[in-house]
Amino acid sequence: MATLWETNAGEIVKALSAERRIAGAVAFGVVLTLVLVVDERRAEEAMAAAAEGAAAHPCRLLVVIRRRPDASAARLDAEVRVGGHLGTSEAVVLRMYGRLARNAESVVLPLLAPDSPVVTWWYGPPPQKTGVDPLGALATRRITDTAQAANPLRALKERGADYSPGDTDLAWTRCTPWRSVLAAAFDSITGQPATARVEAEIGNPSAALLAGWLKCRLGIEVDSASSAGPGITEVSIRVDPAQDILAEDAGGDEEPVEIRLTRHDGRTAVLARSRQPERYLPLARRETGDLIGEELRRLDADQIYAATLAATTGRRIAATPPTASQISRGASNRRSSPPPRTPREATIERAARTRQGRAD
Repeated sequence: MATLWETNAGEIVKALSAERRIAGAVAFGVVLTLVLVVDERRAEEAMAAAAEGAAAHPCRLLVVIRRRPDASAARLDAEVRVGGHLGTSEAVVLRMYGRLARNAESVVLPLLAPDSPVVTWWYGPPPQKTGVDPLGALATRRITDTAQAANPLRALKERGADYSPGDTDLAWTRCTPWRSVLAAAFDSITGQPATARVEAEIGNPSAALLAGWLKCRLGIEVDSASSAGPGITEVSIRVDPAQDILAEDAGGDEEPVEIRLTRHDGRTAVLARSRQPERYLPLARRETGDLIGEELRRLDADQIYAATLAATTGRRIAATPPTASQISRGASNRRSSPPPRTPREATIERAARTRQGRAD
């Protein structure tokens, strides 16, 4: 590790190259830049989570720590780390003081890995308007965690108000195992579900997003209820029995068909369906590093998350921005083209050219 005091971006780039040679990394092997915005007190745990998440995605980790933004003098201190517990990744810890802390993007921009995507992750309460935040504007993907906000459900509504394509939230990532199990439970069911219910501890944003996902995917209203936790504890869905394959095979049984997924210990879930034995499934609560690893697997806009966020917050959200080619086509379509010439106009034009040629 190299420590630089009162430095600048040029010196940091030189230190990165030197540390890479010392570590024996001849080739440049990072595939993206992960910008981590964190408070000094939580920097080490955030870097540990980032290193775990980047195990399968070698990256350049830029840790932005704003220290004393009100300091009279601007100053930049840095730590450069390559290899070790980071594996094939490399990290630069940037501690900024004074005016520099209020313009962190000016330091981060020269340090981005060339020709690679950028992901910005706020480890802590998310900012407002991530899409126009200077560090968020550099990124194609922006990761927040509303669960760490003082009021998670209010923070979730703010995410819906200022959503930009490329935004995602770790509260949504925590729903992935639940969504996978519930989707698989519908393999032999053809009818439209009638009702659904999600139980979780009070103020859990993942439960709100899971309810929004069920609402927009199944087209039904979803009830919410509180429980002792931890996290989401139960999801139940009732299906009209007349439209269920199993009910038809049973001779037209009029009892409702219910799918129930419960997890009360935070580790093991029980999946129960009418007229079928219970199944025990591993459904442990995941660590932050695992969640980041999942988010780094995709670098395009998550349209399902956008639709779910709209259903959860009741706001209209554009899932995808117009691409450059779409903008170009739209501009060309709006550009007026000259109307086709009539045969008479074409004849007059040819005659005019002939007379012009003779005059020359």
